Amino acid sequence: MTYDDVMKLALERGFYFPSSEIYADAQAGFWEYGPSGVSLKNKFLELWRRELVRRDKMIEIDGSQIMAKSVFDASGHLASFADPIVRCKKCKSTHRADKIIVEVSQIEIPESADLDEFDKIIVEKNIKCPKCNGDFENAKKFNMMFEIGIGPEGESAFLRPETCQSIFVDFPRIFKTMRGKLPLGIAQTGKSFRNEIAPRQSLLRLREFYQAEIEVFCNPAKLSDLGKFSEIKDTKIRIQIDDEIKSMTCKEAVDSQTIPNEFVAYYLGLLAEFYEKTGINMEKSRFRKLGDKEKAFYAEVAFDFEVETAVGWLELVACNYRADYDLNSHSDKSKEKFEVMDGDEKVLPHVFELSMGIDRSMYTILEHSLREDKENERMVLSLKPYLSPIHVGVLSLVKKDGLAEKTDEVYLNIKRKYDVFLDHSGAIGRRYRRLDEVGAPYAITIDHQTLDDDTVTIRMRDSMEQSRIKISELDEKLSKETAFP
Repeated sequence: MTYDDVMKLALERGFYFPSSEIYADAQAGFWEYGPSGVSLKNKFLELWRRELVRRDKMIEIDGSQIMAKSVFDASGHLASFADPIVRCKKCKSTHRADKIIVEVSQIEIPESADLDEFDKIIVEKNIKCPKCNGDFENAKKFNMMFEIGIGPEGESAFLRPETCQSIFVDFPRIFKTMRGKLPLGIAQTGKSFRNEIAPRQSLLRLREFYQAEIEVFCNPAKLSDLGKFSEIKDTKIRIQIDDEIKSMTCKEAVDSQTIPNEFVAYYLGLLAEFYEKTGINMEKSRFRKLGDKEKAFYAEVAFDFEVETAVGWLELVACNYRADYDLNSHSDKSKEKFEVMDGDEKVLPHVFELSMGIDRSMYTILEHSLREDKENERMVLSLKPYLSPIHVGVLSLVKKDGLAEKTDEVYLNIKRKYDVFLDHSGAIGRRYRRLDEVGAPYAITIDHQTLDDDTVTIRMRDSMEQSRIKISELDEKLSKETAFP
């Protein structure tokens, strides 16, 4: 499926759409989830909690979206959270330097490269402004933090560019109150904000976006002594080594030093198992180790979990070994103690991060699940049943002869337990097609036979097969078929 196919589905079936689209001054980079998108996102997050947070006995918090200037001074974001830009001398339009270079010359330069590198390529390749063909000024850095003023005096604060800083700032309190033991995972979901230079392609590059972040605090002396590693040692992951993607087990990756230790491999394995359950085609995935110029300023070792899509490889999760960068920085700035006891040893924990982009994950799930059934002239969103925005459609064959009332009765009996769409009007074939496009795995049709024997027709989305089932058996079947794995 193409990006345009996914976009058409998103707009027509209520997955997502531009914010404030009725107004001409609406800013780019802000999108809103419709009913189908909210349902899919909530179920995705429930799967995330089941497969990562609860499985690993993590703790979840909900931090503030607005934080003090001191937080981001300590974290390094005020000094280092910036992208390279170039401004046209003629029309004064601004562009990301790395993006305009790759678009014109196919030369990829890491966004963290020295500014001189961008200027050199622009001159050598004679790259001009795409709007007016003018020359560019020298490249410079643009900080992407959103600054706001608090109260009548306008005291400086910032919208968070990532959800994790509240986890770091709150770590001593959380560890103490929850009687924490290392390793300890702390998770958080919510919105982050970045003043992107060139937001584009709907959910793929946003100024306001959702993250699901996990920060695992550990004793750096025990990274290769992880008992629970046995749970995922045979899990297959795909790792890019140089220009080649190799499939190997987590144990093989550690033994070959492709992954530095059991600790990192364990969480990459958990992540791979999670995404396989989302329905993403894992044969189109990879963990790519980042070079020194690619990784974030706070990371010692970094892997990106990427998935191949119609628009190229998308980074869905940043997997960063942040060492003691964050806790040490906040300790120095605040003068508070961040060391904790690990048995009889006092340690300043190191941190391994799984920073997940929810919006990009939503797009990728939709693209990988959408298919065209040419034989039956339909588009089908073959989502996993437990992720489908609608579990089942409940349809009356016709609205007369008491069928509408019987349909309402069936709907009322199951609506509190399942996501159900009730539909009385239109040709039954068209109603099936609409349910197929929104990803509903089942459709129940109430017909004249229902009035005689209390059975209904249940239709399967993917195969289009139909069978009769007693109304009294519906709950058992739906409960089994839509349950999380």
